[in-house]
Amino acid sequence: MKDQYDVVIVGGAVIGSAVAYYLAANPDFDGSVLVVERDPTYLKAATSLSSSSIRTQFSNPINVKISQYGSEVIRNFGEMMQVEGDRPDLGFHSGGYLFLAGTPEQVQVLKENHEVQVSCGADVVLWNRDELANAFPHLNVADIELASYGRSGEGWFNNTGLMYGFKNKARALGVEYVTDEAVTIGRDGDTVTSVTFKSGAVVKAGAIVNASGPRAALTARMAGLDIPVEPRKRTLFVFDCASTPEGTANVNQGRLPLMIDPSGVFCRPEGRFFLTGCPPVEDPATDWDDFEPRYEEFEEIIWPALAERSPQFEAIKVVNQWAGHYDFNVLDHNLIVGRHPTVRNFVFANGFSGHGLQQGPATGRGVSELIIYGEYRTLDLTEVGYERVVENRPFLEKAVI
Repeated sequence: MKDQYDVVIVGGAVIGSAVAYYLAANPDFDGSVLVVERDPTYLKAATSLSSSSIRTQFSNPINVKISQYGSEVIRNFGEMMQVEGDRPDLGFHSGGYLFLAGTPEQVQVLKENHEVQVSCGADVVLWNRDELANAFPHLNVADIELASYGRSGEGWFNNTGLMYGFKNKARALGVEYVTDEAVTIGRDGDTVTSVTFKSGAVVKAGAIVNASGPRAALTARMAGLDIPVEPRKRTLFVFDCASTPEGTANVNQGRLPLMIDPSGVFCRPEGRFFLTGCPPVEDPATDWDDFEPRYEEFEEIIWPALAERSPQFEAIKVVNQWAGHYDFNVLDHNLIVGRHPTVRNFVFANGFSGHGLQQGPATGRGVSELIIYGEYRTLDLTEVGYERVVENRPFLEKAVI
């Protein structure tokens, strides 16, 4: 490790590694990059414990476009990230997302969102009750008024594969990774100047990128800054189904989608099993090290909702469960990406609120453009910049799971 780098990235999971890759892969950048990661096993990283999905069904055009680029990267990932002939395979399952609406308010949201999605070129259709029943005959649709289904560009994939693909390619391109923890960030007026690590090492930095996931606020405070991001716990369950409905669909070669029930419970195939979860009834900030699953959510919320939605989900059994953390943006549940308006060489890449994997490619590319060119050159991410935090101006995303 040298004593000075052009860019120091705090956090080496999918966001930090995506930023590192896009910097190193750009021929207009000839600087040095250091990524500091406190846990190289990534066992508790939000990336590793996520549901590993991507969708274009959002309510804001910028979020639709961010995911469209993410989907493009996932499709071409093996070619983009190959190192010495080794092409990573993300095992992308293009199952699509299926949003179900049971109230007039939910119907209106789906219709409004659909207009936005189609205007951006997303391949999403609206179905009435009969069309939904024909597509997925295992579902009980008596209470459903409208459904929104993504026919392409949506699905799920290998979460750690995405992260390691970016990381391995970045390292092959000359990026350095160090196992350590940032504890202090030096600042001279409106410029951050250095990072001090837990080991005692100090490196000078031309720019610092905050890619610290749920610990984003801790990193920002080291520089005397703040960001409205806190860890929120989400529990995922894997269950076996005595009589699986997978293969019964009349669309997409029989494959089932990731379904979002009107109750908020979601469910998708996971190999021969199913993966499911739900928004918690109470959602306080959690301790950084609290990864205890909320076991009661399955019995009290998830199972009743799924059994009501499909008779084939009545006889199911949990085979695994775990809890992970959202890096939750309490202002508006949207990503915060961009420079601090005063401390210009401190760059945020935080607050993804459960969408970090799918938004990682566009974020990495955008942050690299800010550092190299001082502006966005491809997709303009100004709408999700830090300025709205200073102005207390929420940029709300209605399609949050």
